[in-house]
This record gives sequence, C-alpha cells and structure tokens, in this order.
Amino acid sequence: MPTFKGSLSSKLPQVGTSIFATMSALSAECNAINLSQGFPDFGVDPVLLDLVNKFMKQGYNQYAPMPGVLSLRQALSAKLEKAYSTLYDPDSEITITAGATQAIYSAISAVVKEGDEVILFTPAYDCYAPAIELNGGKPIYIQMQAPYYNIDWEEVKKTVNHRTKLIVINTPHNPTGTILSAKDLMELEKITSNSDIMILSDEVYEHIIFDGYEHQSVARYPKLAERSFIVYSFGKTFHATGWKLGYCVAPEKMMKEFRKMHQFQTFACNHPIQMALSEYLLDENNYSNIGSMYQYKRDLFNSLLKDSRFEIRPSAGTYFQLLDYGKITEEKDTELAKQWTQKHKISSIPVSVFYRQPVYKNVLRFCFAKQDETIAAAAKILSNI
Repeated sequence: MPTFKGSLSSKLPQVGTSIFATMSALSAECNAINLSQGFPDFGVDPVLLDLVNKFMKQGYNQYAPMPGVLSLRQALSAKLEKAYSTLYDPDSEITITAGATQAIYSAISAVVKEGDEVILFTPAYDCYAPAIELNGGKPIYIQMQAPYYNIDWEEVKKTVNHRTKLIVINTPHNPTGTILSAKDLMELEKITSNSDIMILSDEVYEHIIFDGYEHQSVARYPKLAERSFIVYSFGKTFHATGWKLGYCVAPEKMMKEFRKMHQFQTFACNHPIQMALSEYLLDENNYSNIGSMYQYKRDLFNSLLKDSRFEIRPSAGTYFQLLDYGKITEEKDTELAKQWTQKHKISSIPVSVFYRQPVYKNVLRFCFAKQDETIAAAAKILSNI
C-alpha cells in the first residue's frame, strides 16, 4: 500500500498501545497465565445464552432503538429504584451503550468544552483523560495515597474553581479495589452543592463488593444524582465483557445532551442481547449473588498466597487484587510485570501506569475473575517467587 506523504499531527501524541493489550499479547506470546486484563475465563450463564439465541431466532437482528430497547430500560429503572431508592425515567433518563467505555466517552463529550477542567483521582482508569483531552478539556489530577488509596477531600476543595466542569469518581475502584464510603459521598455533595459542577460516576463493578459493605452509588444521594452521569456495565456483571454492552443514567436535561453524542458515536447497540437482558433481569437471583461468588475467588486467591512474600491488603470490590512485592524486589513494576510474564509465566498489570506520571509503589494488579484451577495455578507460581 502506498505511504501517505502528508503531515499528520496526532491528537493524542502521548498515547500508545494500552497496557492491557500489551500485557495480554505478551501473556499469549509467553503462554503465561493471564491475570492482567480484566476478563473472566469462565462462561456466561447458559440461561442468558439461550435467551440471546431465542431472540435472534425471533428476528431481533436489526437496529435497536437509539436509546435502547424500552423493556430493558424499564427493567433497569425498576432495578435502580429497588437498589438505590431513586427513580429514573426509562424514556428520558436511561440509555443503553456499547459498553461502559463508550458511555464514559459520550458523557464527557456531552459536557466538556475547550478550557474546562475535569478532576480525576489517580491511579485512574486509562480511558478518562484521553476523552477529556479530545474534547478540549484539561484533566486535573489528584493523587490517592497508597496503601489505602483514600481521596483527600480537603485537596479537592482547594482544587475546585470556576473552570471545574466535571469530577470523575470510580467505585468500586479499578485498579486499587477500594470503595467509596457514605462519608466520601457526603463530602462530594458538600463540595459540589451550590455549583454547576457535574459528576461522572463509573460504577461498573457495582455488584462486585465484599465483606458486607453496601455499594455507595451516587444514585443514593438525591443532591448528587441530580448532577450526575452514572455508568454501568452488563459485561462486568454477567461475565460477558466481549458483548460490550453497558448503560448510562442521568437526569433528563443531561441525558438529552448525552444522547446527542451517543447517536453519532454508535447510534444503537446489540438488539438480541438487549432483549435477552430485559428478560434475564426480571429474576433478581441472576445477579444478587455475584458479589459473594467473587468474594470466594478473592479469598481463595489470597489464602493460597498467605505464605508468600507478598503483602496483601484484601480488595474491597472489583475482581482485582493488588499485591505489594516490596519484600521481594525494588524493581519498577513496569519492568517486573514483563519479566515475570516471560520468566515465571504469570502476567499482571503494573499500577504505576494508572498515574499521570508513573508512581512506583512496588504494586502489581492481578485479576481473580478466573476458574478455581486458574487461581490455584497462578497462586502456586506467585508463592514460589
């Protein structure tokens, strides 16, 4: 193919291949156990698969409505009201998206303009900042401190100014596995009250929370809900990350702007899967035990590492566990993750890449959304390092 000879200036000059793609590719190349990228290695519920097949055979194979199948939005409205005591209008306040990443991009592009500032808490998931920059905004980074990764709300108060358009939060938090408390949400409410600041709350792991804690969605807090986009993921909840299906909820005024972006970024999402989920969600048992299932896997992984040289602070949510390797080596996590993939056949994600500038804290992130056999094999390798 001929080479383009014109000038091409990158809109994201600092962005290369994501760490997730890099580590998964290296893991495959080295035939390593892949605990890097966050996806399960076990199957989707056969009941849900049968429902997808049923609706495909019934002919739901053309475009779905732009906001999503109404019956699915109605099921989600009922689910959210029961869980968080907040009613979202299925007609005007819920939109089905092509995964949570698209929902996050649509929300940011709906409200962020040239010169707007958006507060991010690092370590932060890697899709937030590029979306802000592409829309002319400026990411403002506030660093959470290891090992507890709490938000310093006094620093947030000092950082907020007239240019602050949006604050992005993520609970349960990827990559650290921490969760926000009711106190955290009340601090956020105080900071944003009597302002035009909006909130983007990434809650894709809402059902994966442990040790008896309750998920503190911004939907629980009316004064926060009235200014918030909240993003959820069917893929994370139902072990089907490859389906790339999620949804966003927001007050009507905000959702109207969201849908303007959504209709040109993807227009509509997978029709038969939406139909299947609308029926599947009617039975609460299909998602009520997800947290306990993953807590078992977290506990299995950590128990098998109890005699290792890692320092373990159990994850409070998500399906990720951080391991502190400070007693083993002082090497940079970026180098160590690659080295262990090649030498020990176990892959992970270095946490330093989730900061604006790399912060090396001797911490690697491991995904335990795996079959018990995979967890046991991985723990055996790690225990021998």
